[in-house]
Amino acid sequence: MATQISKKRKFVADGVFFAELNEFFSRTLAADGYAGLEIHVTPARTEVIIRATRLPSIVGEKGRRLNELTSLVQKRFNFPDGSIQLFADSVKERGICAAAQCESLRTKLLNGLAVRRACYSVVRNVMESGAKGVEVVVSGKLRAQRAKSMKFADGFMIHSGQPSKDFIDSAVRHVLMRQGVLGVKVKIMLGYDPQSNKGPKKPLPDTVTILEPKEDIVPELKH
Repeated sequence: MATQISKKRKFVADGVFFAELNEFFSRTLAADGYAGLEIHVTPARTEVIIRATRLPSIVGEKGRRLNELTSLVQKRFNFPDGSIQLFADSVKERGICAAAQCESLRTKLLNGLAVRRACYSVVRNVMESGAKGVEVVVSGKLRAQRAKSMKFADGFMIHSGQPSKDFIDSAVRHVLMRQGVLGVKVKIMLGYDPQSNKGPKKPLPDTVTILEPKEDIVPELKH
């Protein structure tokens, strides 16, 4: 007999499941360009779609790595055999995906490109992809022995409140250079999108919508 669970407990359990999976994949698949996940629950099984920039490394040879991840998740959350399935999918909008841009910046720095040039390249790419704002921070031993931080920003960026959680996509990566470890952080401010393809469905709370004025029909006065 199936145990009954209240709606409140169900929402909390779903949230904890999503948060723990997201944390696990963020740590395990950071080098593979992990950019988020989607969970679809059907009566037959639970489907988890992993979004990343490097699909071949996540899938593995003949799907071996994906099967290993499926087995780990199944054992951790006590799913019956065959009731959970993991899929890998590419990132839809690479230009406004913080994880993808972080990986791009990491690759450029490892290939020996100057920090300033690499960061401005990422900033320009993000803004051309339709983002409202972008901020790139690189910390560590950039040139001299003394560590410092360099920040590159463009456009509009919010830093507090619930909208900062809804509209900001951020990612952090570590780059192992010859002189030491560099920290790379990319924050992207997404825009309002009713179709929810390039940003949240709801606009910012302080957005002012100006409507077209209506023409009032003044009735003629009878003398």
